[in-house]
Amino acid sequence: MADVTDAEFETAVIERSKTVPVVVDLWAPWCGPCKTLGPILEEVIGETQGLVELAKINVDQNPGAHQAFQVQGIPAVYAMIDGQVVDGFIGAQPKETVVEFVQRLIDMKAGVVTGSAEEPGEGEAAGEEPAGATTPGTANEPTLSEPSGDVAPAAPALSAEEGDAIEAQLKELLTDVKGDEEKREEFLSLLEQLGPDDPRTNTYRRKLATALF
Repeated sequence: MADVTDAEFETAVIERSKTVPVVVDLWAPWCGPCKTLGPILEEVIGETQGLVELAKINVDQNPGAHQAFQVQGIPAVYAMIDGQVVDGFIGAQPKETVVEFVQRLIDMKAGVVTGSAEEPGEGEAAGEEPAGATTPGTANEPTLSEPSGDVAPAAPALSAEEGDAIEAQLKELLTDVKGDEEKREEFLSLLEQLGPDDPRTNTYRRKLATALF
């Protein structure tokens, strides 16, 4: 979690979202629902162990971000991936809804879900969707006009034997990643070695997210 100012917004939110999904929490000290939602966001996002990051912005002190998102009410929460707003909601939400919201972001980053909050069903509580959910088009102002989807250079291709060996290690580590930070870091390092083009990478990212929650 980080408290972000207008001056830090481009680096801490837009650029950072090209590496990891960033959830922006627009709040104010006088806002009662903000005080209810804030700790839930911190808890749920903290449980992702770095797969998703939280940026909290005090709208009283940072009017630029408030205006950029065209916020009409707070708390307002927006999720950014690759410099683009991909999901969001307005108003305090129960923990289970926030968990589903964060899980969608992990799935999106892993390439499992290509839609956003305007597509109910996957990740939503049965028969309902987060109150005030927004579509990406309602808050595109802060995304700038930069190309999205910057990726790191591709890792050298692994042999079939090397890939199978990494998968075996991932299977062994999976049961311990939630309670052991060192093993979680090793798990993430192995995913990097496997590379984004290997279908097992997304599979084990989803398994990691499930294990952490």
